[in-house]
Amino acid sequence: MASDLPAVPHVPRTTASAPLPPQNRGGTGIAALSGASGLVRLNSLSPVDAEAEFLECCGSHRWARLMTSHRPYPDPGALLAAAYEAAYDLDPSDLAEALAAESAEPLPPGGGQAAQTALSAAHAEYERRFGHAFVISVAGVVRDEQVDHILAGIHARLGNREEAERTIAEDELRAVALARLATRLVTPPPSAATPPAANPAS
Repeated sequence: MASDLPAVPHVPRTTASAPLPPQNRGGTGIAALSGASGLVRLNSLSPVDAEAEFLECCGSHRWARLMTSHRPYPDPGALLAAAYEAAYDLDPSDLAEALAAESAEPLPPGGGQAAQTALSAAHAEYERRFGHAFVISVAGVVRDEQVDHILAGIHARLGNREEAERTIAEDELRAVALARLATRLVTPPPSAATPPAANPAS
């Protein structure tokens, strides 16, 4: 589950698996994201650090390696388009790895203790039934409606058959990964945002 993330415009899925798009391609909407400085940072990371950061967005090592190896990205639109294509190139074992890396998250602020208790119980039942954490994207959902969106989503999906729920969870996982990546373009993680203090002059 992801909370309080920026909206990521929908990118139509290609009908067949394809290589990552050429790096001069940028989506009309997502290219407008103001993430130039974040993109420079992602492009300049070492391969090890870049893969680790991409893994924070999606827990598939194959996805993270693909995203790392196709740097540099010329603009945010090219990065997010490549991320979308790479997510749809993942095979079932890759997706299982990514879902296994997800964990149950608390409700966004404003949910209240009763709602959090209800969500915790629903999370436990969901994981017992489907074998992985509940994943839902709230990108594009206004803050005041996120709690209802999450609670309604988990209760509705608890009634799904396993195969149908797996498809939904995989689609939500892709949406969450793109939203996390979009967030990192404008809000780098604390370790990147705060440089180490300089040694005082002697």
